[in-house]
Amino acid sequence: MLNNPKYQLDVEEHRDNLIPLLKTILENPKRMTSREHQQLMRQYPKPNGEGFYSLSNLVDAYRTFAGQDGIPAYDEELLHKLRRKPVRTMSGVTPVTVLTKPFPCPGKCIFCPNDVRMPKSYLADEPGAQRAEKNAFDPYLQTYIRLLTYKNLGHSTDKIEIIILGGTWSFYPETYQIWFIKRIFDALHDFGKGIDRREEVIDALKQKSMFTGEQISNVTIQGVTLDESYNQVVQNIYADEMFRSRGLVDQIAEGTRERSVVDEYATWEELEAAHIENETAACRSVGLVVETRPDHISEEEVIRVRRLGSTKVQIGFQSLNDKVLTMNKRGHNVAATRHAVKLLRKAGFKIHAHWMPNLYGSSPAEDIEDYDKMFGDPDFRPDELKIYPCSLIESAELMQQYQSGEWQPYEHDELLGVLVSNFKATPEYCRLTRVIRDIPGTDIVDGNKVTNFRQLVDNELKRQGERSLDIRAREIRKKKVTGDDLHLDTVAYTSSMSDEIFLQYITDNRDIAGFLRLSLPNADEKPLIDELAGCAMIREVHVYGLAVSIGESSEGRAQHLGLGTKLIEKAVEIAQSRGYKKLAVISAIGTREYYRKRGFTDGHLYQIRDIGND
Repeated sequence: MLNNPKYQLDVEEHRDNLIPLLKTILENPKRMTSREHQQLMRQYPKPNGEGFYSLSNLVDAYRTFAGQDGIPAYDEELLHKLRRKPVRTMSGVTPVTVLTKPFPCPGKCIFCPNDVRMPKSYLADEPGAQRAEKNAFDPYLQTYIRLLTYKNLGHSTDKIEIIILGGTWSFYPETYQIWFIKRIFDALHDFGKGIDRREEVIDALKQKSMFTGEQISNVTIQGVTLDESYNQVVQNIYADEMFRSRGLVDQIAEGTRERSVVDEYATWEELEAAHIENETAACRSVGLVVETRPDHISEEEVIRVRRLGSTKVQIGFQSLNDKVLTMNKRGHNVAATRHAVKLLRKAGFKIHAHWMPNLYGSSPAEDIEDYDKMFGDPDFRPDELKIYPCSLIESAELMQQYQSGEWQPYEHDELLGVLVSNFKATPEYCRLTRVIRDIPGTDIVDGNKVTNFRQLVDNELKRQGERSLDIRAREIRKKKVTGDDLHLDTVAYTSSMSDEIFLQYITDNRDIAGFLRLSLPNADEKPLIDELAGCAMIREVHVYGLAVSIGESSEGRAQHLGLGTKLIEKAVEIAQSRGYKKLAVISAIGTREYYRKRGFTDGHLYQIRDIGND
């Protein structure tokens, strides 16, 4: 992991081989396909039968040889030709996903996997989960490794969206949450400075016996019998570690024990200091996401999550049918989801919902009705959505209903029909982040194993003469645009506590280059905290296009047409026309400087701009 030889090539020693290879790639008018790239690699192998050059070798060579021996000067557009998975950063930011450790969960959902090696609902075979396990779920290691991978593959690492997944975030101890996020920021800062403290972390983990690399392969839960719950098994396996962690936290807090980098303790003051450093760091957090359950959202929790630096919350709707929620032992009703969404919206969070068709007790017709309700009812209307059709996992309690014949997975055409209807019902202000969860087929007992269902749905829509209008389907991505190619479009809708205005710069074909979410709270709504009194709220500003470094410009890139500033000024104009004297923004830590330059001043948890006409 730490000393992978493919990252340790002395490119100067391979100059004669790498120069013609780079010229061939960079002089090609178009970015090579994967097959063309592989064929080219075979033409220019390493000497002495040492294999082929890796993508990271090529990126390193270009950075080293740019401007020499006929190699063009360094340019982000040319670097794009070397990347094999540019789509990961085409939304304008670089996502870094980290998982929390295995920990008890308040839910008892029958569809949920019970893999005790993982935080609740995750499986050890999932790519992100594998990375987390290899790094002992340590936030510093997970973050640093991911940043290093992106850099080696030629991606920008200065604008990072931190995505924290794993179980129910709100159920983890507060000291763990503060420590976990602070250590993510520590990794961002060290990486940006060229400092590598991974060995120190690994040594500390070994002393705690938490970095053995061994899996708990002999401990499994069978959904058919469910002799023990996930929580019981996890508490038994990790009892010593949990007990030791609580004791260490108490000793550290009391000042009777020196702290190590892996002791799960940090103070609010330490986290806030890390936030301040990140405002101008080389690797900045431009978004921080946590996931939780509706029944764990309260005013206090919302404020705490905001204080941690979060700007978006992933929240499991799963279903908007009380009967289905009860049959699946979800543990809350639809009213809890309504309440949670309203609180999150009042605080300005982006709401990223999870929704599951094919749950026990539902049907294709009921799923279509449920989805229509999600966007037809002002109490919901999420900004982003993951559609996760229920998959049957051997460790899930749903195995019992499957074996008794009470539940069956939808047939292919049934699922396709549901998803096609869902896509048609998705408004332009929502982004369908994912369709079908990335569960390896070997883990699925029965049901859909097709991972490219989005493509199948798009093909069916095309056959019907339609297209998806969600944000992801319309992103401008690597297309070059000018200001003349775009016009400002407005989508207005209501929520349970506000009028929502979705401002978007789009082409004539409705491809989207940038957008802003403006919330105009109802006059009778009491603000969540005093500093939001009388404020309109910017919940998100996003400009699309391939992620590039802070301060860099590139002709034709949507990110450098000044769209963000134009959208903010339009939001000011709208808020003023509606009588608001102040405009707040739920800014990420790394975007504070951006908003200060646009007239916003720092409040306690938000940045606020005076827009009064007096």
